[in-house]
Amino acid sequence: MLRWTIIFIILAIVAGILGFGGIAAGAAQIAKILFFIFIVLFILSLIRGKR
Repeated sequence: MLRWTIIFIILAIVAGILGFGGIAAGAAQIAKILFFIFIVLFILSLIRGKR
């Protein structure tokens, strides 16, 4: 899942440089959502690992 976050961040940066504002905003939003999901899953795995 972290891989997808990185892919969408790179896509947002490239689209922003090329001037595609709508595409960049959409890719950045997807990257944010995936990043927060990754963080939650990471914290849950840390908690379960201690048990």
